[in-house]
Amino acid sequence: MWRKDQMPVFLLSNKCCILLILNKKNMKKALTLTIVAFISVSGFAQKIKVKESNESIGEGSHNALVVTLYGVNPSDAEDEFKSFMKEYDGKKSSKGGAIFIDNALIKEMGPNTIDIYGKANGKKGDPEITFIVAFDLGGAFLNSSEHKDQFNTAEKIVKNFAVKAIKNAVEEQLKGAQKIQSKLEDNQKDLEKENKSLNSDIEDYKSKIKRAEDDIVKNKSEQDKKKGEIEAQKKVVGEIDTKLKAVD
Repeated sequence: MWRKDQMPVFLLSNKCCILLILNKKNMKKALTLTIVAFISVSGFAQKIKVKESNESIGEGSHNALVVTLYGVNPSDAEDEFKSFMKEYDGKKSSKGGAIFIDNALIKEMGPNTIDIYGKANGKKGDPEITFIVAFDLGGAFLNSSEHKDQFNTAEKIVKNFAVKAIKNAVEEQLKGAQKIQSKLEDNQKDLEKENKSLNSDIEDYKSKIKRAEDDIVKNKSEQDKKKGEIEAQKKVVGEIDTKLKAVD
């Protein structure tokens, strides 16, 4: 974790993310960059895929749909899942360590209500986590061999959820990156303003030096003139002194 006197900057490419820490102290004078981590983001270039597997969910081992979420924290994924499921009018609660949507109505899957389970696997900070979704049709959990049409619909739902969750996470990263960019641009403007002021000072100093050099030449000429006047005055003083001594 960075300190209060530091600023994080993320440099993204299609293969990696470089996290830079900028020291805020004396930022107008210089930016000290320290590369502290390389984070793989190659997953973002991958097409989101939903797979079918047997998972521990719904208080047992059941057939489920599993999708990989890139750059999404588990808690954010579960919050997004709850929000995403609102349109299906089910009652939300927790059951067996998973989000439980009771009596959801997905019209594309038929007139009967469905119980839906959702659970994120992973921890905060993981570059990728998995999200498991299971559909209890009432007596049987959704699977591709017995419920082909319904399965295709559920697969689309899970994929749409994954796309939305990942996009939301990336949008938050984008907002953070844009905020940092704005601060850096403000710092750049301050540096440009300071540079202009320093250049102006240099021109002022050059002008003062030129005036001083001209004044030195003038001063030297005046000194020479003054020395001549002093010598002439010394003669006058000597003549008067001679007159004074001649008075008897």
